Amino acid sequence: MTRHKCVLFDLDGTLVDSLTDLADSMNRVLTRQGLPPHPVQAYRYFVGDGITKLVQRALPGEAQQQDFVQDCVQKMRQEYALHWADTTRPYPGIAELLDTLATRGIQMAILSNKPDELTQEVAKRLLPEWNFATVAGARETFPRKPHPAGALRIANLLHLEPADFLYLGDTNTDMQTARAAQMFAIGALWGFRTADELKENGAQALLAVPMELCPLLDHTP
Repeated sequence: MTRHKCVLFDLDGTLVDSLTDLADSMNRVLTRQGLPPHPVQAYRYFVGDGITKLVQRALPGEAQQQDFVQDCVQKMRQEYALHWADTTRPYPGIAELLDTLATRGIQMAILSNKPDELTQEVAKRLLPEWNFATVAGARETFPRKPHPAGALRIANLLHLEPADFLYLGDTNTDMQTARAAQMFAIGALWGFRTADELKENGAQALLAVPMELCPLLDHTP
């Protein structure tokens, strides 16, 4: 009998590679404000905690005034809404993993710090072939990750216990969320952060490729 009944996925950096679209959108906002852009790889450490944090991390110190930050947040929302799908695609191996989970009758869900409406749109357009039990982005009614409320809400909706979940994500935020929710924390090494960061923040397993998750359904260390 399968030990775990659901896989809870992060979205950006786990299911889809969105780094270039996030970076390009924010860099256009910066350039229009007369501020220097950043290399795409710098955005690996800017993203993961919601759009406001992304903007704050991308802005230089002298531009951190609250009104200006909020103005840039609004501009980033508008820019990214137009360009989020320019290059964003599922990572190699994700389709095979989702097919395997579906075949085995394992439920799948998504929890992201991306705004909820956009999270729903990304799942609908880029992952239309798979039936996710629930898809949840950032909402005013629930604290963002790493607070465990969103993950625990999903467990409640699916009438499952936290121990029934494998949680797959790619950042410190995800590992902290999984551990706080008492779900099994798995780090995706194809995502935005390093193995050291994932381990330091509670990863109980690390995957080099998506299909390495399958043995953990029945046997976890």
